[in-house]
Amino acid sequence: MIDEIQVYTDDINRPGRFGLELHVNTTPQGRTKPDYPGEITPQHGVRVTPEFSYGLSRSWEAGLYVPMSRAPGGAIDLAGAKLRLKWLPVQPDEKTGGGFAGANVELGWLQTRFDQAHWGSELRTIFGYRTEDWLLATNPVFEWTLAGPDRSARPEIEVQLKVARRIAPGIFFGPEYYAGLGPLGRFAARREQEHVLYAALDVDRGKWVLNCGVGRGVSRAADRWTVKFIFELPW
Repeated sequence: MIDEIQVYTDDINRPGRFGLELHVNTTPQGRTKPDYPGEITPQHGVRVTPEFSYGLSRSWEAGLYVPMSRAPGGAIDLAGAKLRLKWLPVQPDEKTGGGFAGANVELGWLQTRFDQAHWGSELRTIFGYRTEDWLLATNPVFEWTLAGPDRSARPEIEVQLKVARRIAPGIFFGPEYYAGLGPLGRFAARREQEHVLYAALDVDRGKWVLNCGVGRGVSRAADRWTVKFIFELPW
């Protein structure tokens, strides 16, 4: 299930502070053939995922995702739940910027209509650099299937990249790239890999904090068009 389309950067809640984001994405043109019996395919579907977060300390943050899906026919499903823990020991200076590094660990359960594995875990590493005018970030991601017919100790690899340039006060624009490569050490053939390029806009102006983008699949296995929004809601 495409419940979150996001490159993690140096964002982290302050100690004791709650946060709430709403992830919304839809696929105007994408895959219509199920990968396994009973799967809900992405085309024309709408995915809505509230993300609750809480700052545990300066470098630790806990989170909860509650993914939901609206099928093209109108049916709405609660897909499951995911828990996460983010660690960001290296953070840039708030005024001058600098490098950042950390990791995010997730454990998720989804209905088999959305994920044949049912149970899965993820280690997302976070590296980047921020200045007043530029943001560079990358997330090498390792995903494990914990149940189902494809259960394996060998993780799937995804690489995510983000480059953003300030175009106005509080507004950044640039590309985001998502590449699903296949199992570690046994990468899938190019035609079976998922590669998607987004034009993304980031807005952080007072009460208005959001990320939005339009994505184009650049490989045969990827959905052709995807639109995404991430809204930060007052808590």
